[in-house]
Amino acid sequence: MGDNNFAGVAVFLVGAIIVSMIMMLMPKLLAPNKPHREKLTTYECGNETIGRTWIGFKSNYFMVALVFAVFSVETVLLYPWALTFQKLGAFAFVEMFVFIVILLVGFWYAWKEGALEWM
Repeated sequence: MGDNNFAGVAVFLVGAIIVSMIMMLMPKLLAPNKPHREKLTTYECGNETIGRTWIGFKSNYFMVALVFAVFSVETVLLYPWALTFQKLGAFAFVEMFVFIVILLVGFWYAWKEGALEWM
């Protein structure tokens, strides 16, 4: 009985791989292929680029988004904890305190490194 528990998982895994392969191959086999010079050009919002096409941008925007995502997840985790705080006891309080301290250390590090500065 122990080995048969994963037989269903293996069947679904093989099925998922087969369906994925079929879905990737079908467009190659069935789609019309009529290349044209205009179709093969890069499309950039309908406008031809002026100057350098590959312009670097600051990664701080990405870092601000990551910090925002981390604190959003913290809020999602903190709300149910606050609702059941009295049932959880002192151990849960200490764990949440450690969790918040770790997040504040990460926030302080991001702030110190300048990840939250726009310019």
